[in-house]
Amino acid sequence: MTDQSKAQPAGNAREVFRAFLRLGLTSFGGPIAHLGYFRNDLVVKRRWINEADFADLVALCQFLPGPASSQVGFALGVLRGGPLGGLAAWTAFTLPSALLLVAFAAGLSLFADPAGQSVLHGLQLAAVAVVAQAVWGMARSLAPDRPRAGIALCAILLAAFTGAAFGQVAAIGLGALAGLVLCRGEASSGAGRLHFPVSRRAGAICIGLFFLLLLLSMFEPSAVGAQGAKLFAAVYRSGALVFGGGHVVLPLLQASVVRPGWVTGDAFLAGYGAAQAVPGPLFSFSAYLGAVAVPAPNGLAGAAIALVGIFLPGLLLVAGMLPFWDSLRGRPMAQAAMRGANAAVVGILAAALYDPVWTSAVRTPKDFAVAAIGFLLLTLWKAPPWLVVLLAAAGGWLLITP
Repeated sequence: MTDQSKAQPAGNAREVFRAFLRLGLTSFGGPIAHLGYFRNDLVVKRRWINEADFADLVALCQFLPGPASSQVGFALGVLRGGPLGGLAAWTAFTLPSALLLVAFAAGLSLFADPAGQSVLHGLQLAAVAVVAQAVWGMARSLAPDRPRAGIALCAILLAAFTGAAFGQVAAIGLGALAGLVLCRGEASSGAGRLHFPVSRRAGAICIGLFFLLLLLSMFEPSAVGAQGAKLFAAVYRSGALVFGGGHVVLPLLQASVVRPGWVTGDAFLAGYGAAQAVPGPLFSFSAYLGAVAVPAPNGLAGAAIALVGIFLPGLLLVAGMLPFWDSLRGRPMAQAAMRGANAAVVGILAAALYDPVWTSAVRTPKDFAVAAIGFLLLTLWKAPPWLVVLLAAAGGWLLITP
């Protein structure tokens, strides 16, 4: 094969699994970096897809809620190996980070002494730096003008004054409506056409299942029987409402698992900090939450429930949209709505930067110094997140001295 126009020969799930396992073990740096790894390995080297179609696929997954890099990987797996290839791609890309975070959850008891607690506190300070960098970068790209900055500000107010997941959902919905009025502009156009082995009927079934599960997840927790079902509903709802990347899931998950008392605030932020140090998708953080949640199911069972629950909505949506994307992607109204929703996401994440991230982690001027150093390393020196996590953990340990 010498030409990218011949980029889609038949493959198989085993080949897809091997390719994505390597990516899952080495892809550090967040969703944008993941897309770079995908392009280098699957477009340039393996030539599973050409440049134009890869750009279209990325546009589709940025348009949908959910973890964009995992959705792109799933779609590439479907393209190469059919539905089994999609499952193989998701499993191989997600498993390494999920197992590492479950191992971290199992070792939390080792951090019970003062030195261990100081390391956990350092991980919380790393989370401050990482979320602050995400707010900074997303504000520059998703709210660069007055209309979108105004939408972001209104989202901050909604999230701050309601203090509930409902306010975050309302902010995204109202942001999309505002985008229809305020964010009309030049329409972006994609090149190339995508041909996936997914029928329109199968796509419609996936979209219908997505909305059915979302509706069921909206019921009050007391209306759901088993704790496992409550955990699945909470993380599914979070995964279904995330626009703008992995960091945006933080406030939704915090509202879903910390406020009911299933996970403590300190454990939540410590796990979020540890998630920055592992390769693969940030949504794997949910496996950690399922492992440490109380009451049972937790451990491996809780991790599996939370991991499937957080990824399922995004995978259902991308599978459902594959047959329809070519006709939808060029519509200016859809693009305007997404610009408004993405601006609202910036506001939601900014509100989460203060509460729970800042209020739980920054307690002294020394804490502020460690978090500020991490932020500057990420933004100015372009340090990898895993390095900042290790340095913050060491900084937390040094702060135990009176």
